[in-house]
This record gives sequence, C-alpha cells and structure tokens, in this order.
Amino acid sequence: MADDETKAEPDLAAAKVPSTLGDRLLLRTLDPKWRIFWVISILSLIADQATKIWARAVLPVAGHGTLANGVCAIPDDIASRRCGGVAVDFISGFWEWRLSMNPGSAFGLFSSQTGARIGLSVVGIAAVFGMLWMLRKARADQRILHWALALVAGGAVGNLIDRIYYGVVTDFVLWKYETHEWPVFNVADIVLVIGVGLMFIDIQKEGRREKLLKAAVQDKAKQKGLVKDLAK
Repeated sequence: MADDETKAEPDLAAAKVPSTLGDRLLLRTLDPKWRIFWVISILSLIADQATKIWARAVLPVAGHGTLANGVCAIPDDIASRRCGGVAVDFISGFWEWRLSMNPGSAFGLFSSQTGARIGLSVVGIAAVFGMLWMLRKARADQRILHWALALVAGGAVGNLIDRIYYGVVTDFVLWKYETHEWPVFNVADIVLVIGVGLMFIDIQKEGRREKLLKAAVQDKAKQKGLVKDLAK
C-alpha cells in the first residue's frame, strides 16, 4: 500500500502542471493581468481602427485625384500628395479634423525616411512581443504596468495594421494654437503616449518599492547586529 501511495504522488503533481500549450493559454486567460491586457489592448485597437475608418470615409479632401472625374483615391492620392485633407473645425482655433497619411511613426516622426514602412513595421512587431514578455514577467500587483503594456500594445498594433495594409498610417486629429500646429495624430498615438506615461509611473513606483525593501532589510540587519556583514 505504501508503495502504491508513493507512486501516486508524482501523478498528482504532474496533473497540476499545465502540460499543453492550450492549458497554458487557458491559465493565462484566467489570470487577471492577462484579462486586463487583452481587454484593454483590444478595446484600444477597436477604437483606433473604427475612428480611422470614419476619418477616411467622412472627412473631406481636395485636389485632383487618380479616379474618374479627378476624385481622390484614399489613401493613395493623399499619400502621394495629389490630394490633401480639408480642415474641419471641432474646437475653433484649437482642434481640427484633417485627414492625413503618414508614412512615419507616431505624430509624423521619420515620415521622410527611406524604408520607414519596413523598419517601423519591424519595430512595431518587436514592440508587441516585448509587451507580452514584460507582462509575463510582471507581478500581479503591478496593475499600472498591466494597463501600460496593454495600451502600448493596442496602439502599436493599430498603427501596424495601417502600415502593413496601406503602407501609410491614417492621422486625422490636429491640435493648434494661433499659428502653431502640432503634428497630426490618431487614437493609436494617444494610447501609446498614455501607455508610455504609465510605464514611467510604474518605474517610479518600483524605485520607491526597492528603497523601502532595502530599508526594511537594513533595519532587520540592525536588529540582529548584522549591519557590518550587510555593508560588505
């Protein structure tokens, strides 16, 4: 009997360990940090793509396009500068809708660089895998980081879809003040910026946490008279 019980123990232990990819994916789906990640990243992606579809379909353009009767083909004629977006006031003097096609990264960066489409697509794919890796390593209590990674991943995928499918990214939000205009951007850019900002907040929190842990270790060492050994 004792031998049978001993043999049964490894089987029970093995049963508790996820042995297949499906089991591991199920456990990650049930994990709160993965639920947050998928929900927020997918909602960000939907918001980005839905607003881009709206912008391409609704916002006015001007110019002589390549379609019949000079109609502009979107996004190709805007990307080639045959046509251009016409400003539509949302908040007069500050906020406009203006359709634009950006071959570069967020807020029009690197838009004039040769090979930007391929290079930035590779960077976007690498960023998504990086977010997944960071989430896998993140602790359960790092909720700010979970949100940050989800937002960055959602924004990166949103612009990546445009870049792969169209070769350019659809931008349509323009902020300005008097004669100054900021680069045109989109919802993906917004969630990317928010996500990066939350990452910096998490870094600050982790720095404070490390200091508190170090102070606690030092206090404990003092109580046990091990301060000299700790200093070494």
